[in-house]
Amino acid sequence: MPDFDEAFARLAAYAPGWRVGSGEGGVAVFELLQATHEGVVFGVCDFRLIQNVIEMFVVAQLVAKRLNLTCGIFHSGSSTIIAFSRRNSFQTGRPCARPSPESPIAAYKKTVLIYNPRAGKFERSSGSLLNRLVDALRREGHNVTVAPTTGPGTAGAIAREHIAAGADLIVAAGGDGTINEVAEGMVHSSIPLAVLPAGTANVLAVETGLSRTPERAAAKLKELQPRRIAVGHVTCDGGRVSRHFLLMAGIGLDAQIVYRVNGALKARTGKFAYWVASWSLLGRSLPEFDVEVDGRPFRCSFALVSKVKNYGGDFSIARSVDLLQDRFEVVLFEGQSTFRYARYFVGLILNRIQGMKGLTVLRARELKIGCSDDSRVYAQIDGEFAGHLPAEIRIVPDALTVLLAEEYGRP
Repeated sequence: MPDFDEAFARLAAYAPGWRVGSGEGGVAVFELLQATHEGVVFGVCDFRLIQNVIEMFVVAQLVAKRLNLTCGIFHSGSSTIIAFSRRNSFQTGRPCARPSPESPIAAYKKTVLIYNPRAGKFERSSGSLLNRLVDALRREGHNVTVAPTTGPGTAGAIAREHIAAGADLIVAAGGDGTINEVAEGMVHSSIPLAVLPAGTANVLAVETGLSRTPERAAAKLKELQPRRIAVGHVTCDGGRVSRHFLLMAGIGLDAQIVYRVNGALKARTGKFAYWVASWSLLGRSLPEFDVEVDGRPFRCSFALVSKVKNYGGDFSIARSVDLLQDRFEVVLFEGQSTFRYARYFVGLILNRIQGMKGLTVLRARELKIGCSDDSRVYAQIDGEFAGHLPAEIRIVPDALTVLLAEEYGRP
């Protein structure tokens, strides 16, 4: 290939310097080439060695394809990676927010599987599901370390610990709550997050088109692309709670339902536990609260602040948002009567909720929710209880790398 010949010639001219340069000539160094089971350091001072190393990457990762060199990133563990430009300069590898279809897929060598042993599918399988997931990942070439959570709120620290130790892919297996905790420990990291659905609603899996069967999702990780996404951040309980979320925050009615869910019933019956908690509110008066959306005042009894279309795994409330956007879709529901929500629910089932009286849909980056006279106004994030009002919610752009299907987010 002529482009490679010219690139090799320019690299050979700068190789004897054996250091990272800038400007003309760019970077002329490989710091580390990590093989499957050991890391080997190559001093780049010979043109033929440089050519052999590059050809090995090309053959292994992009057989029978012309290399797209503008945004290509070679990623192997904690190794330094070099991306070649068609302009014959060199750039240190950086993750691309939206990789092109021809961008090379990272060869992940140090994969950490963080799973919640109390998640419904794991608990019901008596350990067999975990073994099947590990086997599926290893068949795809992953060197897997298994890291179970040890209780609520521990997954984020586990993710941070393994990233600090050199993990190049974190796989979260569990429900949306477990995935939220893992992501909390990865925000602002460049290490990708992959998801294997093993919980109750699995909203993230449904939203992104993943298989709801975790083994099948594991087998298809190689087809996904690393994409940078925005996440949400909520502060509540007088500043004592400060957390990120991937999917949504809910204030009012749905948070009260989450608060009332019986944990033991949820473990046995899954989504049915949420229906029981919902029915227990029928006939009750719902407290209202004030919401300021990008400076505009509103009053409602349920505020949904969403980064995704899917709600609860089965419904769609927000219609014009996805994980790649740096804005929320905010849906505000008015009314103190739970019977009014029966009408909203019918509209949801019939796919006619947009435009209903008492419902307001907005696009926003920031919300402030004031205190209510009723202490039963709660906040939830990604289906888990977060805390009490007052609360502030804001968008955090370019916050997390997630493995997603290439077509996700397209019209």
